[in-house]
Amino acid sequence: MKIIICGAGQVGWQIARHLSDERMDIIVIDKSQELVQRIIDELDVSAVRGYASYPSVLEKAGAQDADMIIAATLSDEVNMVICQIAHSIFGIPRKIARVRSNFYLEEEYSNFYRSDHLPIDEIISPEKEIAEGIIKRLEVPSAFETAEFLEGSAVLIGLSLREECAVLSTPLRQLSELFSTLNAIVVGIRRDNKLFVPDPEDQLFTNDDIYIFSDIKDLARTIEIFGKKVFYGEKVVLLGMGTIGINVATTLENNSKKRMHIKVIEKNKERALEAADKLEKTIVLNGDGLDEGVLKECNIELTDFFVAITDDDKTNLLACARAKALGCKFTMALINDPTLSKLFVPMGINSHINPRSTTVSSILRHIRHGMVKSVYSIGNGEAEILEFQVMDSSPIVGKTLKDIEWPDGSLVGVIKKDNKILVPKGSTRFEQGDTLTVFCLRSDISKVENLFQVGIDFF
Repeated sequence: MKIIICGAGQVGWQIARHLSDERMDIIVIDKSQELVQRIIDELDVSAVRGYASYPSVLEKAGAQDADMIIAATLSDEVNMVICQIAHSIFGIPRKIARVRSNFYLEEEYSNFYRSDHLPIDEIISPEKEIAEGIIKRLEVPSAFETAEFLEGSAVLIGLSLREECAVLSTPLRQLSELFSTLNAIVVGIRRDNKLFVPDPEDQLFTNDDIYIFSDIKDLARTIEIFGKKVFYGEKVVLLGMGTIGINVATTLENNSKKRMHIKVIEKNKERALEAADKLEKTIVLNGDGLDEGVLKECNIELTDFFVAITDDDKTNLLACARAKALGCKFTMALINDPTLSKLFVPMGINSHINPRSTTVSSILRHIRHGMVKSVYSIGNGEAEILEFQVMDSSPIVGKTLKDIEWPDGSLVGVIKKDNKILVPKGSTRFEQGDTLTVFCLRSDISKVENLFQVGIDFF
């Protein structure tokens, strides 16, 4: 499989990093010599310097026999042109474009993205994906990470364990005995900055970050077992009315499950006016989110959720810290730079959103083919959650869990069998139509895919 990635920024670099270990021919294009050199130095991929929208540059990258092109530059229009050239001149079969602006994503214009118009097979919208991630995180504020699987029937959550967790120093095997009716399983543990897949004898300790799969019906109970409080809030303050902020506010306004009281803060007057025009039930304040007076004007001490989603990491961190100091119950920051994660705890920040991870997960869903139904990237690409459907030709069909040679760096989470969610046991037999979730370290992804006969063949 030959894939051309256009754009060597954070998203392009992460995609190249993910795919470089999977015996694929990866070529990255970027106009920056510095970024091209970084790609060459750090990854086992090829790189070409130049403008990816130039046919001559695409030809130099080998577009004439490429199987896929991923246009992930910072410009929507450039990404669209890249896909058009890839189709019209080089006949590249599969084209994925990163599109950020909401104007291009209106449903009424969806017919525009067809082979006889603008030939884009899949559109990735980071801002839309990030907004959806923020909404899900607000539904489970105790978790530092959330993702839905099995058509919303199961949830992956990340929890940071503290002293109040009652099941510390307890072998995981014993947990399954103590809570035999709980449809939940610990699939990953991060300890001392190292992520690993636990075995039944492993114990949990203070300051561990753990990843748990849970039946959506058992989610509240799961959270409480691991020492967290189930928290529901109605009052939300959003800082930053860029595309992500508008998407979050609009979704919250249209939430049919619960009436939310929303206030937003935007420093730029023009953006604030645009937000006021678009939002019907939201109070819009034109001001600086770092200003204590502006926060008090929002009644921040009575606010349940404060979400800082400006395009500046430091502003988001400082605003969350100030909101927390003034009495806000829960704060969340949009953070692009993963090295800032060490500041979350001392600054009292409850949760964060990593836009790079969200975008990469979205793109990987379209790259991993065959019976892979969903993909979610963990941390800095250290692991993936893969959702598979068992087919009659799968090597595991008819076998029990204990009879399958799973790679050491993988663990089956919850599964969906006959429309029921359950944690599989050693005697659980996999049949055609079952859907599995698998937590898998990066080094073992291809081995797990082989168990389901998942190729990277798109045709």
